[in-house]
Amino acid sequence: MNITICFAGLSPEPWVQGLQQAFPEASVSAWAPGAPPADHAIVWAPPQQFIDEQPGLQTLFNIGAGVDALLQLKLPPSLKVVRLDDAGMSVQMAEYVCHAVIRHFREFDGYDADTASGKWSYRKPRSRADFAVGIMGLGVLGERVAKALQVFEFPVNGYSRSAKNLPGIRCFSGAQGLPEFLAATRVLVNLMPLTPETENILNKDTLAQLQTGAYVINVARGKHLVEEDLITLIDKGHLAGATLDVFRTEPLPAEHPFWRHPQITVTPHTSARTLREESIAQIVGKIQALQRGEAINGVVDHQRGY
Repeated sequence: MNITICFAGLSPEPWVQGLQQAFPEASVSAWAPGAPPADHAIVWAPPQQFIDEQPGLQTLFNIGAGVDALLQLKLPPSLKVVRLDDAGMSVQMAEYVCHAVIRHFREFDGYDADTASGKWSYRKPRSRADFAVGIMGLGVLGERVAKALQVFEFPVNGYSRSAKNLPGIRCFSGAQGLPEFLAATRVLVNLMPLTPETENILNKDTLAQLQTGAYVINVARGKHLVEEDLITLIDKGHLAGATLDVFRTEPLPAEHPFWRHPQITVTPHTSARTLREESIAQIVGKIQALQRGEAINGVVDHQRGY
């Protein structure tokens, strides 16, 4: 069995070594143009040339949580595209979102500004009941984030394409459920997969349906958000601000207004990073399950886009 690794902008060597050690019966190598055919591939932003030169691939494992860029390539219909279930990303995402929610709720950004100027200040405690957090996207990461927020006793809403039933979470689904979900939400966390249907879903019309003073946290994809609409609604006072980890152009250009807006916090796409050891163990387990003829989690529906 041959396994090839094709990464754009990342060194494949640590993955080659780690995967070979974890799976000694396989032949593992980094892909180069003209390389021999492989049975399975582990990829990050591979070129179309890679797909064209590997017509015999059985499975394509994507090391990131989202597969939107991968599905823009011309893929054989029979190729099984597999995304990682977690690989250490869900706990990181829960940490990031909880930090952003609590920082806003407790007004720590205001305290930071005061202490930086030598001011001893006090703010009246807010009521958690007034800060319902809405999670858009209830996949592996969304569910983990929702459960983490429940520990801090925030009311949690959830929105997904198809109906879900999660303990303690008020769930909404489908086009008919979106307006009610937005109206019930004070802090919006976007964790939806990027598909043609969800691109630009965070726009002036949807964001205006959030409660007055709502806060936006985007940790999914930059193309979900219409950036100009966000700034307009913040400047008008309908939104209190935003924490953004993903952007339409990355790295975020130096001249972008997000850098300088006092109510927007920017982080460099670091909310949840792929952990190599956990990812390798999961990929090996999935390949072994496929060899036994078993079904595996994470297989992407090419039509739905996730």
